[in-house]
Amino acid sequence: MRRVVLYVKDKCPHCKDAERYLQSKGIPFRLCNAKMQRGRKELDAIGARSLPVVKVGDRYMIGWNPSNFEKLFKGR
Repeated sequence: MRRVVLYVKDKCPHCKDAERYLQSKGIPFRLCNAKMQRGRKELDAIGARSLPVVKVGDRYMIGWNPSNFEKLFKGR
């Protein structure tokens, strides 16, 4: 299974939606707060300016859309 990282910020409703979705599907993921140094560094490296950002393997999705996530997760 591909490794999933979810980059979020506090009080972001779309971030919460993404987190709830991953939990409801039983998809293991690492939660990374964008305000923490590690999260900010990783997001700056890819040029992300909005959240949430989902990393699946070595590919990224900026913003949250369940059907786009499913395609990314399944490798399409």
